Amino acid sequence: MTDLTTRQCQPCDSDAAPMGAEQVKQYLVMINSDWHVENEGKQISRTFKFDDYYQTSAFVNAVVWIAHGEDHHPDITFGYNKATVAFSTHNIGGLSENDFISAAKVDTLLGN
Repeated sequence: MTDLTTRQCQPCDSDAAPMGAEQVKQYLVMINSDWHVENEGKQISRTFKFDDYYQTSAFVNAVVWIAHGEDHHPDITFGYNKATVAFSTHNIGGLSENDFISAAKVDTLLGN
């Protein structure tokens, strides 16, 4: 497989199958180890910590910029000094390569 940050998200047909557990394991090693599989294998998420609200909101805006460019949008929750980003391919009800491409690109924001 190639470096995920060089890939571009592709539209998924709603009848496409989500990744199975073995495929998810293969992709997990390609992103930061702080990403976790959740929701019965249907989502990956990571919590990022910051010094203050300004840094947190700047990070969230950068994630939104990536999501817009990839046309693949995460669920984001954030507060004063932390943000949680969760990816899932909603129209297939689970994980796709797009989730890992997007996660890898989010990882580059902080150099990891």
